[in-house]
Amino acid sequence: MANFDLSHRIVLAPMTRMRSYNFIAQPHSILYYTQRTTNGGFLISEASGISDTAQGYPHTPGIWTKEHVEAWKPIVRAVHEKGGIFFCQLWHAGRPNGNPPISCTDKPIQTDKDIGGSNGAIFSTPHRLTIHEISQVIDDFRVAAKNAIEAGFDGIEIHAANGYLLDQFLKDQVNDRTDEYGGTLKNRCRFPLEIVKAIAQEIGPHRVGIRLSPYADYNECGDSNPYSLGLYMAEALNKYNILYCHVIEPRMITQFEKQETKRSLLPMRKAFKGTFIVAGGYDRNGGNEVLRRGGADLVAFGRLFLANPDLPRRFEVNSIINKYDRSTFYSHDPVIGYTDYPFLDEANSREFVRPL
Repeated sequence: MANFDLSHRIVLAPMTRMRSYNFIAQPHSILYYTQRTTNGGFLISEASGISDTAQGYPHTPGIWTKEHVEAWKPIVRAVHEKGGIFFCQLWHAGRPNGNPPISCTDKPIQTDKDIGGSNGAIFSTPHRLTIHEISQVIDDFRVAAKNAIEAGFDGIEIHAANGYLLDQFLKDQVNDRTDEYGGTLKNRCRFPLEIVKAIAQEIGPHRVGIRLSPYADYNECGDSNPYSLGLYMAEALNKYNILYCHVIEPRMITQFEKQETKRSLLPMRKAFKGTFIVAGGYDRNGGNEVLRRGGADLVAFGRLFLANPDLPRRFEVNSIINKYDRSTFYSHDPVIGYTDYPFLDEANSREFVRPL
């Protein structure tokens, strides 16, 4: 990955863990992230809100105030002391929010399932953003990116996936606007690309990545032609020379669905000129295979990395893998299901994909 000397191709995927009380990152996150840090390893933080309207779920961290910046500093410093490269994922939840929410539309989410998949979630009718308000959100992302660099992060990842605000603008199932931010594919992609431009100008394109999920339909946010959407974004991003594009595989099994599709991200991979990262339920063999066939430069692991803080070591020696406990994904306990997964003691060394 340009400008960064990585020691392996395994990425810690951004994962909401709901351990940041009052939207402030907590000291217990130091252990969580450093457990998963290797010298030359690449980590992406959990999604951090860019404003007081951004948070979609309780106890998720923010990056819009000085207090947020100061709270992140010791966490980032600890990761750097172990030789890790650390990016901050920036997000705005959009419709899954209760402030009331904002979006490209005034159509509410109809499902009654929350982030953990349980019944009973109630989603408010969102406020349709005006052109002026869209400009303010773009600036909120820019300032949040600046704050992340002040906190010590090596760069940022723009969260434009998983049915959150930017993804809502991208997808025609949600975006029903008739102005310059809706209708055509170009118009629907305008808002996320304007954010990319603003952030790249603020902190430099070499510190910017973006996460996309063109094939997913999280939070009732799907698209009628995900192939064209993904390819358009991959090509358009080249204009800004950003560091990487991080894409969720269409074959990913979501929280609520059990069906798999097998549409390829290879056209996006070929179109995008920077580093290409894939995610989507990979294991060791699947990760090796996608790298061997040229489908990606790096592979992001979420649940496996959550449950195996020494995942690169386990993959290197082809050891047993801890099973994750889904019931503790989104609890607020600072230890259980967070920093108490065991490390590997010993294993026989076998070949894995070597460093870049």
